[in-house]
Amino acid sequence: MNESRRRLSIVLFEGFELLDVFGPLGLFGMVPETISVELVGPTAGPVRSSQGTEVLATVGYEDAHLPDIVLVPGGQGTRRAVADRAFLDWLNVWATDAQLVTSVCTGSAVLAAAGLLDGYRATANKRAYEWATSHGSSVTWVARARWVEDQNRWTSSGVAAGMDMAAALIARLCGSAMADAITKAAELEVQTDPDWDPFAAVHSPE
Repeated sequence: MNESRRRLSIVLFEGFELLDVFGPLGLFGMVPETISVELVGPTAGPVRSSQGTEVLATVGYEDAHLPDIVLVPGGQGTRRAVADRAFLDWLNVWATDAQLVTSVCTGSAVLAAAGLLDGYRATANKRAYEWATSHGSSVTWVARARWVEDQNRWTSSGVAAGMDMAAALIARLCGSAMADAITKAAELEVQTDPDWDPFAAVHSPE
């Protein structure tokens, strides 16, 4: 990845989880000279979150530029998204050649249902682990992980784990010094060990 600036395209759908989007976005937004952020929704305009707050998508699915980095959040809306064949077909075509394909929480179930995790290792929210891991035909699901990196696929566990993954991605893209400066500016104590996962035991996915 030698480009000076990359487009991070965050996929919105009805019922997405706010923190899955705005936790990582808050960190990525602190390096605008390196990463630009675009919110992609069914159409340009408001998209309702799981919490009821509406967020404005800047572009619709059909008009979205091909992404450099894709991020798919979780949320209650993933239960509908995994059954929306038109949406999944679009996501597969649009995201397949991205430099990085990432997800937070049950967003990995959406990636799996779209065929974007076949042949890769991945993880998901441990509370919804059994449901999330029922998707995809050849995904190697990792039951204990804060996040999983497999080539250009990065998937994180539940909600706040997305911020840890985002910090790790910034370290990869911009250097560890920049990631450290950003998390300090945000007064965020991140977990840097991708295998740290106390919630796997709490929710007992195995």
